Amino acid sequence: MAFLSHTIENHVALVTIQRAPANALSSSLIKEISHLFDELEANKAVRCVLIHGEGRFFSAGADIKEFTSISSGEAFTELSRNGQDVFEKIERYPKPVIAAIHGAALGGGLELAMACHIRLVTENAKLGLPELQLGLVPGFGGTQRLTRYVGGAKAFEMLFTSEPITGIEAVRYGLANHAYVDEELLIKAKELAEKVAKKSPLALKAAIDLVNDAKPESFYKGIENEAKSFGTIFVSEDAKEGISAFIEKREAVFKGK
Repeated sequence: MAFLSHTIENHVALVTIQRAPANALSSSLIKEISHLFDELEANKAVRCVLIHGEGRFFSAGADIKEFTSISSGEAFTELSRNGQDVFEKIERYPKPVIAAIHGAALGGGLELAMACHIRLVTENAKLGLPELQLGLVPGFGGTQRLTRYVGGAKAFEMLFTSEPITGIEAVRYGLANHAYVDEELLIKAKELAEKVAKKSPLALKAAIDLVNDAKPESFYKGIENEAKSFGTIFVSEDAKEGISAFIEKREAVFKGK
């Protein structure tokens, strides 16, 4: 695989995202995640998956430059649905999945992390969904999962302002489980993963299924509406302006068109 590596020790698969400089989630990387998780599911030596990012970030977001190669709203909607399907696979994965987040988990990076069963963060990590800054909306399930974790009011604030919260704040709002200093993150994450991996695989799978059964049908309706909005808004003049401004490193000027 071009952007992922993994090792297996003590029944824990340590998956590392390796797409410098910011581990941006391109469609190719998302496809690799799907393939690797299929491979690990079939491996009986793996009882827990721990995912983290190499370098400065967990993942600083989707690959915005890749967006410029997409010409239609329908194609953008399909891109959204593909990402949603992979992240739903992770949330319903029969083996526990833990995200160890350092640096930043923004946009698609946070959407990936929110699909994992447990999130551990560094105290100063930045977590957010800045898509509205680009004239877009989250497209990989972010609107639905963020609201489930932090509640409507905080979700609105994070979406409207595009401002990230820190790892410490993420724990306070229920978005993350525990926060650590940078040097401790992977150590503590591996300790937790190995503790989880000692449990019965059958019992773990049942627990995951039962917790997921608590998701209401409205979640899936919201996911479908998110994909449609993702495609519709992409072809707007505001989205074109937002993406151009991001690439040109300037402030966007939106006109509501």
